[in-house]
Amino acid sequence: MSLTALTKGNGRTLTSLLPLVHIMGVVLRNLQHVVPLRRARLRKDVETLRLILGVQKFDLGIICVDNRKIQHLNRTYRKKNKPTDVLSFPFHEDLRPGKLPCALYRDEFNLGDIFLGVEYVMQQCKETSCDFHGTLTVVAAHGICHLLGYRHETDEEWDEMFQRESYILSEFNRLTGGHLEPLTKRTTRER
Repeated sequence: MSLTALTKGNGRTLTSLLPLVHIMGVVLRNLQHVVPLRRARLRKDVETLRLILGVQKFDLGIICVDNRKIQHLNRTYRKKNKPTDVLSFPFHEDLRPGKLPCALYRDEFNLGDIFLGVEYVMQQCKETSCDFHGTLTVVAAHGICHLLGYRHETDEEWDEMFQRESYILSEFNRLTGGHLEPLTKRTTRER
């Protein structure tokens, strides 16, 4: 399910509605006004994640929302009435973890949409004294993994996803000089 499907029910994502001539990339929307957001940094970090994963030819929607909106989405689609850090809505719903989508048509070169609960992430960062923008990048990596078929419903799935996130973030750190780490098992399993 995607942003457009959420609002119009037609099954197409925000990024698949762009003109055919557009260069594949990241559509980044900030729909909240609670937390100041450095969009250029987030876009650059997400582009680096796409490079690491080899999905540059696929579009990706990133929608930044406040606690009220992420809680509404979480309640509607996951039956959990609380805010969360990230919700992913893959364009290709039955993807096996680690396999890239087999896109045949232009509008199928789409990973899907990720909603980032930036207000929730900011609150978590204040409680744990973590860097907000770095944590947002980690959460975005987690969301992209979901778009690529990774899940964490079982310990085995979690181990596979954690291993993939660890690799992605170690490559990110190598390329950027950063020091990002995956979310902890306890935090990830609670989602």
